[in-house]
Amino acid sequence: MSGFVSFVGSGPGDPELLTLKAVDRLSHADAVLYDDLSSGPILEFAQKDADLVSVGKRAGRASPRQDHVSKLLVDYAKQGGRIVRLKSGDGGIFGRLEEELVALHAEGIAFEIIPGVPSACAAAAEAGIPLTRRMTARRLQFITGHDVAGRLPEDLNLPALADAQATTVVYMGRRTFADLAEMLLAAGLPDDTPALVATGVTTPDQSLDRSTVAKLMSTFRAEEPSRAPTLIFYGALADG
Repeated sequence: MSGFVSFVGSGPGDPELLTLKAVDRLSHADAVLYDDLSSGPILEFAQKDADLVSVGKRAGRASPRQDHVSKLLVDYAKQGGRIVRLKSGDGGIFGRLEEELVALHAEGIAFEIIPGVPSACAAAAEAGIPLTRRMTARRLQFITGHDVAGRLPEDLNLPALADAQATTVVYMGRRTFADLAEMLLAAGLPDDTPALVATGVTTPDQSLDRSTVAKLMSTFRAEEPSRAPTLIFYGALADG
């Protein structure tokens, strides 16, 4: 009989942001397949004899292919027992959750999804800002800064993204934001639109840097590519 898989959102990195249900599943798991950003102190909640398997992906680093991760998850589940697939942030937000669900569905393997604190929400809290505000930021949008090939997606909705009265959060966009910013300014976004760069949120390496979209475009054009996990906010609330 196949085992049971718990997809557990680990939040942005601070183990104190784990939910009680996440800690329970980790403490009873026979195997934990974890992302890079879900490692470290978070894994201390796992059983001492649990198999701990790194399957994480990081920009600019050699990473396991998604089909290999999905197959490994299925293989562990077929051995029986309780399996945790530990994903950073919330697995349903740019976490490649769907591919792994499809693989489990195809094999008839039961699962549950336990949400985690989204990285964008944690970053906003660390910066002391809300994500919405009456009259000036009634809409919140999350986008990914790269496609499957690591490039800026070609099907962006620029009118929506150039709306200065929305709060926009760009995941995985440090390498491509300069190109995106150039397109946004051409589409009418004011160049002094406030921006916030959040790196290593809730970890000892956290940094929160305030800027504007135009200044950020210039900064990212000039810098060496960074592998640090980064979120970029811009719009009505990025200035606090």
